[in-house]
Amino acid sequence: MTRRNGSVENASALGDAFSARAGVFSDKALLDVGYVPGSERIVARNEEIRRLATALNPAVEGEAPSNAFLYGKTGTGKSLCARYATRRIVEASAETGVDVGRVVVDCSQDDTETRAVRATVRGLNDPAVTGIAVPETGLGRSRYYDLLWEVLDARFDVAFVVLDEVDCLDGTDFLMQLSRAAEAKKLDRCSVGVVGVSNKVRYRDRLEERVKSSLQEREIVFTPYDREALSEILRSRLAAFDDGALEADVVVECASLAAEEHGDARKAINLLRHSGELAASEGADRIAVDHVRRAKSVAERDRMRELIDGGTIQQKATLLAITSLALVEKTRTFKTSEVYAAYEDICAESGLETLSKRRVHDLLREWEFLDVLEITRTGGGRARGSYLQHHLLEDPSVIRSAFDGSERFAGVGFTAGSTTTTWSNI
Repeated sequence: MTRRNGSVENASALGDAFSARAGVFSDKALLDVGYVPGSERIVARNEEIRRLATALNPAVEGEAPSNAFLYGKTGTGKSLCARYATRRIVEASAETGVDVGRVVVDCSQDDTETRAVRATVRGLNDPAVTGIAVPETGLGRSRYYDLLWEVLDARFDVAFVVLDEVDCLDGTDFLMQLSRAAEAKKLDRCSVGVVGVSNKVRYRDRLEERVKSSLQEREIVFTPYDREALSEILRSRLAAFDDGALEADVVVECASLAAEEHGDARKAINLLRHSGELAASEGADRIAVDHVRRAKSVAERDRMRELIDGGTIQQKATLLAITSLALVEKTRTFKTSEVYAAYEDICAESGLETLSKRRVHDLLREWEFLDVLEITRTGGGRARGSYLQHHLLEDPSVIRSAFDGSERFAGVGFTAGSTTTTWSNI
């Protein structure tokens, strides 16, 4: 009987976890990462939008627009402004009788030339209008290009191809094809405008001179948001909460923490959402500054977990190596030889194949590209030559928490000096 009562009590307690709560949210979707706000919620980017609109505006009269590339760190509004400006041009052109099309290609997903051109033509095509069928599979790259030119000339006077996260695209041939389509007589009627969006300000340096010459793009740099801009952005999302659900200083605290560290609007919004979820889970009817401070570590962990989940097992091993070193040595800067030694130990304990030092260096460069590491070359003093230093930009304890639950690296340890460290209990 006692056991049954215990089960009933446990079920009752669990029932609270599954039952609906009044909580603090009224429209939580406003805080989702994938939510695209309307123009009334685009703040602090008027100058960038004006410059982009100026580059694209010739399309309204049916003329060829300028190509434009938007650069800046994650969460600075690049993609949002690119989508907004191209949509407004499409709407404005309809009033002048000009047919303007737009497609947004996510190059982090469609990361090869074939995938990118296929996504572009499928996004622009309307079989009911063109009579053209574009299959998902079964065609070669050149055939997809042929279909793209057919669709463009059949439907549009001007078309915008927005390449989001263009730095993820393998190679630059797609950029060449788009920018030289008219010159190469691929198109008879339609003009193409390319809008590239990249988190890497140095992306243009990777382009071949012939691509730069062909694009002749206008560059627009998005600087990180300051505290005032982040406060304005967060206030534009307050409809996500019930009236009176936030204490007075919550928005300012979220904006201040985000501005001091990264100036990333997505992270600031995510922090506000986590604060609300923490308050709701505790049964509070108001979000306090304390909720924000405690939620910050959760938001950082989730962001890092997304980066880690997107990496290969070998990428994870290299990041684990420098993170483990940082936790033991209480510093964040190490030579390549030190990182490689830790990496070898991790591979040995996890049963992972050990790659060459050159390949590990390449993997570390990939973490640098994601702004997790900073790699610099420095002199070692007289007769010692120069060497690379790898500086961990992220908090190693946050990275460690993001690895929690990893089956492959559970219990993995290494020897640092005279200290043996086990990953599971760092």
